[in-house]
Amino acid sequence: MLAALSPKNETIRLYRSWAGVQECCTHTWKLEYNPATMAKRKAKKRTARRKASANATGKLPKDAVTLVVILRAKPGQESLLEAELRALIPPTRREEGCLTYDLHRAVEPPDGFLLHEVWATREHHRQHMKTPHFLRWDARKDALLAGRDATFWSQLA
Repeated sequence: MLAALSPKNETIRLYRSWAGVQECCTHTWKLEYNPATMAKRKAKKRTARRKASANATGKLPKDAVTLVVILRAKPGQESLLEAELRALIPPTRREEGCLTYDLHRAVEPPDGFLLHEVWATREHHRQHMKTPHFLRWDARKDALLAGRDATFWSQLA
């Protein structure tokens, strides 16, 4: 695919060819600068970079805690349990103090799930347990779980 720009860089003409057939289409965009939008984008990128750099070094904040939760689904409830756990991920990752929130599924047996959570402090985790999405999960989990084991960890090295 080739692209040709107009002198004002507002129109892009795209050329595509396959099997001897050439196709051309033209798109025009209105180019404008919105300071509010740009500031939001920069802030979002900064937050993402800060999280990435904290995890890239491998060293967590001094008061950080890791929570490993192993869950076993009741027979026939595996897909419902997975759906409930997946629903927790986006809102939890947006919470203040959430450094990592990952969901894993056991290869054998497939009824096992593991949540790997890293929180900046134990207090951040306590606040997480008061959120609407966690309370919803807490009300539904007994119908889906055959077993649950949770352990808090702190990083040594």
